[in-house]
Amino acid sequence: MVPVIALVGRPNVGKSTLFNRLTKSRDAIVAEYAGLTRDRQYGEAKWQGRTYIVIDTGGISGDEEGIDAKMAEQSLQAIEEADAVLFMVDARAGMTAADQMIGEHLRKRNKRCFLVANKVDSVDPDIARAEFSPLGLGDALPIAAAHGRGISHMLEEALGIFPKDNAEDAEGGENAELVEGEEVVAEGQEPKRIPGPSEKDGIKIAIIGRPNVGKSTLVNRMLGEERVIVYDQAGTTRDSIYIPFERDDEKYTLIDTAGVRRRGKIFEAVEKFSVVKTLQAIQDANVVIFVMDAREGVVEHDLNLLGFVLETGRALVIALNKWDGMEPGERDYVKTELERRLFFVDFADIHFISAKHGTGVGHLYKSVQAAFKSAITRWPTSRLTQILEDAVREHAPPMVASRRIKLRYAHLGGANPPLIVIHGNQVDSIPKSYTRYLENTYRRVLKLVGTPIRIEYKGGENPYEGKKNTLTDRQVNKKRRLMSHHKKAEKKRRDKKR
Repeated sequence: MVPVIALVGRPNVGKSTLFNRLTKSRDAIVAEYAGLTRDRQYGEAKWQGRTYIVIDTGGISGDEEGIDAKMAEQSLQAIEEADAVLFMVDARAGMTAADQMIGEHLRKRNKRCFLVANKVDSVDPDIARAEFSPLGLGDALPIAAAHGRGISHMLEEALGIFPKDNAEDAEGGENAELVEGEEVVAEGQEPKRIPGPSEKDGIKIAIIGRPNVGKSTLVNRMLGEERVIVYDQAGTTRDSIYIPFERDDEKYTLIDTAGVRRRGKIFEAVEKFSVVKTLQAIQDANVVIFVMDAREGVVEHDLNLLGFVLETGRALVIALNKWDGMEPGERDYVKTELERRLFFVDFADIHFISAKHGTGVGHLYKSVQAAFKSAITRWPTSRLTQILEDAVREHAPPMVASRRIKLRYAHLGGANPPLIVIHGNQVDSIPKSYTRYLENTYRRVLKLVGTPIRIEYKGGENPYEGKKNTLTDRQVNKKRRLMSHHKKAEKKRRDKKR
């Protein structure tokens, strides 16, 4: 089993900084702001041949109320899950009542615990050890998480008893190198690998939407447990939380994201970081579940967020939350508005759900799987070319400068979203309306749902373009004389006929 290490402590002692240092990432938001981390954040790390899981937690102060109490519950749950606990304290601030309360709880739980004194870069480590000795958790391990000081010694103490990974696991074994895409050959081209996810990797599902529309409630309902904090306050979630799980032998990763408000409404630097993490989560996902508040209907910012999802090319499922308790007249109005305003994402399935009570939530998985399958399916060049020929036969491209646009063949250029590359002449003159016609044709024939399609054109090259005239002056003059002679002979023939 992979060991699990939990980072606990009161607010603002540097847990997220150490989490990023251990995982060699920037997954946790870090700022000079107490109580920034709220949900449990999991990350994978390696040290001297040992793979382990790190859990970043919110701070525990002992006097929590409201949302802070929910944060403390998350931290206590992480302690229960962990094989070892790194109890972090602030060497600069010294021991506090909150430190004593956490230390007492850890002693009662009889957990394998290590006291870690952070921020010793400006403090004598011996003084820090003496300061926190009354906690009864042994000598404090001095570190400076921001600069990496003392990290190796701390990991040696915490992970020393755990065995190293097997050689096959460390090297990845025979299946370490998974093929990302199937081999596709286009006419006149060398075989290449198509970029895109594989069904073997599972489906990453990002739950996005405006603040307080029920994203975290939906995540907990889909998981069947209180995994992330749910509180009746906009902006509860601040970070993007990745949660792997299995359902009916299918692998998934749910990504709970912070709500995105309009740019003019964002004032705190922390919220700006949260928005950036949400946009990154969309790009990292395979399928996006876009959550809207059914009682508020479709607002302008929903359209902006959907536009960003389309730009990234991610497969899409739309969920209208808080559908329970609405009057029939209100429901009819919402459906009419959806049809009118969401015409540009008409390829996406729409579900009417109640995340709080679980109504309709189970049906989301079917749409997610269909959208993911449509986004990653590969088709041979012959199939895509045949569809192109049938589409051109039914509705030919327009004329340009008295010449017909010619589209020769098509092949697959990428997945998630599907990218279809079409080769032909005068492709720069193809109007957008004809491109939409081709997109709809491919979507209908290939029975694609939930994913946008991108079409890219490539024109034929002129073999003489860029070549200089290599004829000598004598050859040029001879050519001109011949042309003049032919013109005079032609004129004589015309005169003779008259």
